[in-house]
Amino acid sequence: MIYLDHNATTPLAPEALDAMRPYLDRFHGNPSSIHAAGRETRAALDDARDRLAKLLHCRSHEIVFTGGGTESDNLAVLGLARAHAARGRHLVTCATEHHAVLHPFEHLQRREGFRVTILPVDARGLLDPADLRAALTDETTLVSVMTANNETGVRQPVAEIAALCRERGVLFHTDAIQSFGKEALSFDADALSLTAHKFRGPKGAGLLRLRGGLAIDRVVFGGSHEGDRRPGTENVAAIAGMARAAELASVGIEAEAERQTGLRERLWEGILAAFPLAVRNSDPALSLPNTLNVSFPGLDGESVLINLDLGGICASSGSACMVGSIQPSHVLLAMGVPREIAQATVRFSLGKTTGAGEIEEAVARMAVIFERLACSAVS
Repeated sequence: MIYLDHNATTPLAPEALDAMRPYLDRFHGNPSSIHAAGRETRAALDDARDRLAKLLHCRSHEIVFTGGGTESDNLAVLGLARAHAARGRHLVTCATEHHAVLHPFEHLQRREGFRVTILPVDARGLLDPADLRAALTDETTLVSVMTANNETGVRQPVAEIAALCRERGVLFHTDAIQSFGKEALSFDADALSLTAHKFRGPKGAGLLRLRGGLAIDRVVFGGSHEGDRRPGTENVAAIAGMARAAELASVGIEAEAERQTGLRERLWEGILAAFPLAVRNSDPALSLPNTLNVSFPGLDGESVLINLDLGGICASSGSACMVGSIQPSHVLLAMGVPREIAQATVRFSLGKTTGAGEIEEAVARMAVIFERLACSAVS
């Protein structure tokens, strides 16, 4: 099996698993308990928080542990919008955001009386900061723009966006879920979302880095965990694994980016040789080094994915399967990609475990797969 779906999830790093083992076995106390067993796991939780804060250049109390990226995004959007509604009820986001961001904004507009501006992107998938500047008003309290897109890998100009928000006194949240470990995060946001399983950590652990002193409303109710910001007993084992995986992901980023860029380009060359009509849906100079989003005009996207799977290649569609019908990617449609081409799209995403031999084997298999698909289309 050739795994080219790292943007969906990554294999767990052995070192992360090793970090988790003690808290799946010996150390089983609730970190909120005051007895010895609880203090053992509380120490692990505090240690993980300190290590993650160091990597994210913030203070330990600015780390809020969550159950994953979707929860982190929801907590940021809903929690910040509600907590600062007295200042204004205008919010801004981008058309190509993950649904974990778009859907909370839609809820706030539909059910809670907020006004939401969804900014467009150009054919490259980029938001123009000038559009953001024009959209901001005295009532704007929150802007949320992802660092890099999960489908196309396109990097947004978040440093410029963050500076503009600071200038106007508007809170800025970024979904950095796909970026962490693939590029240096050299900008300042009021809130930043991560999830462990995108950088070889375990599923079920994420975090929200929240600027100290910033008010946020909880979106889940119960206890007073995580500084009264996210109730519920913390998943200590997963958090320990996340901290170790984050440390590993932060080492040698530039060299790994260069390596993955080379592999990605070799994959693209192979795809183009096998299917000359293939269309690349992002500018490689503007994208994460591991992500390749390709449309195959004239073919059916679902059929391409099935044939890739039968050929032992794991990839993802740029579409979502909803009630038996394939819906084109909202990201590609926002970029102006025609609907019929958007429906014939596959995302290939590489990772640290992807080797040159796997790419060569994938290219060889695709030559056979696309020859078969072309013959089927003709017949």
